[in-house]
Amino acid sequence: MKNIRTEAMQCYQCKNPRCRQGCPIHTNIPEMIRLLKEDQVMDAATMLFENNPLSIVCSLVCDQEKQCEGACIRGIKGDPVAIGDIEQYISNSCFERIRLNLQPENGKRVAVIGSGPAGLTIAVLLRQKGYKVTIFEVREKIGGIMRYGIPDYRLPRTILDRYYDKLKSLGILFRPNMAIGGAIGIQDLLDDGYASVFIGTGAWKPRRLNIPGETFGNVQYAVNYLNNPDVYDLGEKVAVIGAGNAAMDAARTAVRKGSRDVTVYVRRDKVAASQDEMDLAMIDGVKFEYMKAPVRITDDGVFIADTFFDEEGKLKISEESAKLVPVDTVMVAVSQVPQNRLVTRDPALKLNDRGNLATDEEGATTMKGVFASGDVVTGAKTVVHAVGESKKIAEEMDHYMQSLDQD
Repeated sequence: MKNIRTEAMQCYQCKNPRCRQGCPIHTNIPEMIRLLKEDQVMDAATMLFENNPLSIVCSLVCDQEKQCEGACIRGIKGDPVAIGDIEQYISNSCFERIRLNLQPENGKRVAVIGSGPAGLTIAVLLRQKGYKVTIFEVREKIGGIMRYGIPDYRLPRTILDRYYDKLKSLGILFRPNMAIGGAIGIQDLLDDGYASVFIGTGAWKPRRLNIPGETFGNVQYAVNYLNNPDVYDLGEKVAVIGAGNAAMDAARTAVRKGSRDVTVYVRRDKVAASQDEMDLAMIDGVKFEYMKAPVRITDDGVFIADTFFDEEGKLKISEESAKLVPVDTVMVAVSQVPQNRLVTRDPALKLNDRGNLATDEEGATTMKGVFASGDVVTGAKTVVHAVGESKKIAEEMDHYMQSLDQD
């Protein structure tokens, strides 16, 4: 991490800050830096948390080079201000001391299903508005994809443990190891007096390659592997299929767990992951092969073929170029889609044509009083995207629940 005050002094305090425009949730970055320079760090931290309840997390896992730092005007002729480092310092050092304003309890209950980025954002914002919030989480600890999908070296689990303590201090209730969609469904929650239900269960179902051999024992899915890497024996040679941050996480984790030869195979001429994550993967010893695609998996490895763009610019696979690449494990990291347990249990909920939970622009599902946002609606995206959408949905849920008094 760079010297924070030195970095803060580099900020031009632009009248039309491009950095703020580059932030998906429009964090007031110039004001954050101004407060830091004037030794008003607690005020800066409170402002950050009010705008983004997951400020610490985003400071660590956001792709700043494509967002705030990528838009920083200093980056035109040199290095941009290290905005992520500044936010991380402020949020992390002041987190336990932040005191949020809570409106008086209004007597209404809200159920939040899932404790990932979307669920935690909704829980905090609605608790601030006076609602009694209960989080239902299928696993034993909060965090969702942040705990069970992002490696600890990128996002320390201790940060999520601190969030749990913060939630308790706000009066938010937590029911771990509780799968809504099993014995209890969403309609049961509504029948029990919850004014509204939020679904933020994420996207945990791996997207398949749909090639022969995908069911074999030498194939693993990155979303499952990253959940608990220690229970897997990948062997020395691993082929990672994918190009996003999950592929980088899986590849780097495999190296850390003892695999000596890890190669990422990318269908196109560049990765979708951030440049920082790719650079770090290369430092860790991960190799990259571009314009390559898997066509068949065998017990001995995976057949990899060349890809090319046709005259219309469409990506094609040259099947005849396929050659066997001997590996111990084929790691599939080509995104995820939501599970459908809730839809099976409560058929009033509908999916869209992409297999995601169907909602309108206000986040309302096809079941009255039930809202959703995050990966369960959009498919796998970033933490900050889930936060941004959930901020909007929290307002819509508040409007809906307040309207119940007028009926």
